[in-house]
Amino acid sequence: MKKDNCDLVHPNGVKEKKLEVIDGYTIKYHANGKTMWSKGKMIEDQPDGYWEWYRSDGTIKRSGYFEMGEPIGEWVTYDSKGQKYKTTNRDKK
Repeated sequence: MKKDNCDLVHPNGVKEKKLEVIDGYTIKYHANGKTMWSKGKMIEDQPDGYWEWYRSDGTIKRSGYFEMGEPIGEWVTYDSKGQKYKTTNRDKK
């Protein structure tokens, strides 16, 4: 059985995204293994601080902040050209 790029394959056949940690940032890649899917910091296995997600063509898709795994503050969704499309506030009320 051939394994591509040392990706993990779960028993249900779903391939886990390739990831690496560079200067404290966890970077996950799209299935192609080349373009970035997400980038941010992890603390105790939880996303923390500012995170970004990208489309497979490299344009930014979404950005926002986490506080120990919980989304907080302003989250921005971007259109297919990487321009701000929508802003959502995730603060607890």
